[in-house]
Amino acid sequence: MTTHSIEYTTKSSTPEILLGKSLAELTDWVKQQGQPAYRGKQIYQWLYQKGAHSLADISVLPKKWRENQTGYSIGRSHIHYCSIAPDSTRKYLLRLADGLIIETVGIPAAKRLTVCVSSQVGCPMSCDFCATGKGGFTRNLKAYEIIDQVLTVQEDFGERVSNVVFMGMGEPLINIDEVVAAVKSLNQDVGIGQRSLTISTVGLPGKIRELAQHKLQVTFAVSLHASNQQLREKLIPSAKYYPLDTLLDECREYVRITGRRVSFEYILLSGTNDLPEHAQELAKHLKGFQSHVNLIPYNPIDEADYQRPSKKAIHQFQNLLKNERVAVSIRYSRGLEADAACGQLRSSRI
Repeated sequence: MTTHSIEYTTKSSTPEILLGKSLAELTDWVKQQGQPAYRGKQIYQWLYQKGAHSLADISVLPKKWRENQTGYSIGRSHIHYCSIAPDSTRKYLLRLADGLIIETVGIPAAKRLTVCVSSQVGCPMSCDFCATGKGGFTRNLKAYEIIDQVLTVQEDFGERVSNVVFMGMGEPLINIDEVVAAVKSLNQDVGIGQRSLTISTVGLPGKIRELAQHKLQVTFAVSLHASNQQLREKLIPSAKYYPLDTLLDECREYVRITGRRVSFEYILLSGTNDLPEHAQELAKHLKGFQSHVNLIPYNPIDEADYQRPSKKAIHQFQNLLKNERVAVSIRYSRGLEADAACGQLRSSRI
């Protein structure tokens, strides 16, 4: 495992952040600063294409003017720590301007580079099988702090990011305004197609409907993890406020509004939610639903005693769903050895 770290000291003041601004917004800003309009395009290119970390990095700007812009910041984080798994997945601990730490994962493949981004510092949902939920919640991330994660991975790998999944630390729909703003900037400014972006949620009353109203072309994934309400409440404490039938009704409404199918994430926990009767229950809920089920074999964490099912049990569950004509696939997580797999992210240093 390879590691590296960077020391960082936080500033007491809160500067205005430039990352996340559109070309039009940056053009307006430079004009307000007494600079010609074309400077906006120069800053835009250096932010999103050349990876500037400070105004001082943007050498095409007048030096004296750059030095006088003390109330502004690009808004980039610092790599506090990085671990590399045998499968080349990289997990980053990023230190934010206020000194807090978040996790981001870069997942390389033959023709793609996926970034798993965090939307919050920690997570308030307290899912029983998830390391992030065990660590508590601190605050929401701003849109620029989400965009920064993608740019950081892109720079460290030295190749363009092709896909982004909001499956890191946090519940994206609690932070829906900043997440939607980040999605639009990643699409329009960084140049990643919306259909290559995935927003994942455990489900919050009314929030799926709210997301649908934005009519994004993203992939939408719901972390279901249980085939009935009682079991779901055991695994996801917040589920007691959101009955499974109501959640599924809102998912169907999402399909009607957007015309996009819903993906259901289902972490398989041996002896807990992976039995044949669970597959039959799940199939009953999803039969005829415009959806797809991703079965995710459990990734172990120190804070919980769950076990990963055998391959036989995993494939039996998959085949039972297939026999009921439910679209389903098995997704084995990358980065397991570096604690970078699904459910393993923590906000503390490894």
